[in-house]
Amino acid sequence: MNFGFRFRPRALELLNGYQRSTFLADLSAGVTVGIVALPLAMAFAIASGLKPEAGIFTAIVAGFLISALGGSSVQIGGPAGAYIVIVFGIVARYGVANLMLATMFAGVLLFLMGMLKLGNLIRFIPVSIVIGFTNGIAVLIALSQLKDFFGLSVAELPADFFAKMATLVEHADSWNAKTLAISLGSLLIVFLWPNAQASKLGRSTATRILSKVPGTIIALVAGTLVVSVFQWNVETIGSRFGGIPQTLPVFAFPEFKWASVQHLFAPTITLAILGAIESLLCARVADSMTHDRHDPNQELMAQGIANVAAPLFGGFCATGTIARTVTNIRSGGTTPVAGLIHSLTLMLIILIAAPLAKNIPLGTLAAILIFVAYNMGDWREFIRLKKFSMNYRVILLSTFLLTVVIDLTVAVEVGLALACLFFITRVATLTRIEPVKDLDKQGEGVAHHGIEAHRIIGSLFFGAVGKLEYLLDPKRKPASFLILETSQMLSLDTTGVEALQNLHALLDQNHSKLILCGLQAQPASLILRSGFARRIGDTNIVASLADALMLAQQSAPPSS
Repeated sequence: MNFGFRFRPRALELLNGYQRSTFLADLSAGVTVGIVALPLAMAFAIASGLKPEAGIFTAIVAGFLISALGGSSVQIGGPAGAYIVIVFGIVARYGVANLMLATMFAGVLLFLMGMLKLGNLIRFIPVSIVIGFTNGIAVLIALSQLKDFFGLSVAELPADFFAKMATLVEHADSWNAKTLAISLGSLLIVFLWPNAQASKLGRSTATRILSKVPGTIIALVAGTLVVSVFQWNVETIGSRFGGIPQTLPVFAFPEFKWASVQHLFAPTITLAILGAIESLLCARVADSMTHDRHDPNQELMAQGIANVAAPLFGGFCATGTIARTVTNIRSGGTTPVAGLIHSLTLMLIILIAAPLAKNIPLGTLAAILIFVAYNMGDWREFIRLKKFSMNYRVILLSTFLLTVVIDLTVAVEVGLALACLFFITRVATLTRIEPVKDLDKQGEGVAHHGIEAHRIIGSLFFGAVGKLEYLLDPKRKPASFLILETSQMLSLDTTGVEALQNLHALLDQNHSKLILCGLQAQPASLILRSGFARRIGDTNIVASLADALMLAQQSAPPSS
């Protein structure tokens, strides 16, 4: 692995020869994405236990830096639904100030991961784990929105799954009819609007323009109008948070207390790993749509810088966002300029239209998040589980259930442990040690009295050394010469070397000799470095089975 440091944002490459037509396309896409990002940013922040402006500030600051410094041409960064459950738990347990510090620490880790060129390692996380925790997070997002969707009289939902379910059931009869009407109407709009867009809503200029407006904005405007016109007494951004400040983000360093910071190790790791996975998965989706190729290490460094900077301006953790990135691509964005414009659009919106946000009903934002959760999960994978192996099913379902019931960190840890265990078991089953038959033919007619040969196929490692149990049985009388044919032994670890050493010692006690033949490069290197080659004797390591048989014949006493 080459650890040479390289920091080269994709924007530097793409802005050479930047043309007016490209700028106009990026301008249109950036404005569109900025409008789409507004309700999502507010909804993600509120669902995470923060004020709505925290989401907007995150989208402005982190979104700008991710586009300016990232390794993708079209990726849009900002607050993401995947973070909701994690952030809510951190806020509930450690407070907002420690969330900001954990985000900044995670940003440092992300930058180091990119600097050390670890971006491609994220791809080694099994898809079953990714689907499991993604679907689990989607379920938790939907559950967290039931309070605002139904207008339940609950001061605050607990972070614990069972406590949350008990609270929802206990207050189920406190639902608000007007809130539910707004929520259901908003949900219908965001679900049905894509079909209306596909039909172009008619042929007039006004309807064609309207067809390009995202369903989330239509739902946001419709819900706000209902509250404003009919003066419905439902919970809104204004009633809960007092509205959104009509100001730009202000620099402020979060409060630092070592007594709290020392407990942030696990949240920091979780935020960093989740951010890396989400951003690089999003970049791969973008590559598949644009036929481009992102730089994963540059992307991680940009994500790191963005996550260090966002909390300094009132934001929180950010990553690549699939919904906004896809919107950017479909709207014609081709360079990072579209992402920069998306951030500037959000900045203009809060400077001009922030007072209008006070009448946005929380039921509408809850409906938008339920829609996001629905699209976030890969629900068809549950139906397709019967087509896959038991190992795949166990890993996916374990990760999913642990994410929902316990914690994402525990879910990923258990998922990775199961994946490793199943992989070890699978590789071990592929390893075979079988006797070599027809030694006369193999040795081209040489005498083989007192000679025994076995072929090792696969990998001789800690999970497969049990395959040598038959040869290591002290009750078994060994032949005068034991040949291990290893031309098909793909790899060897130190436990495998130890097993071979034990076999050699057993044979030596019985005045028998061990001969190795056909070693591949990796096993040969380890046997040499471990000193086993010197112990067994260099002359007893030969190139082929024929050479081994000849060596045994020459070494055998005349009576044999």
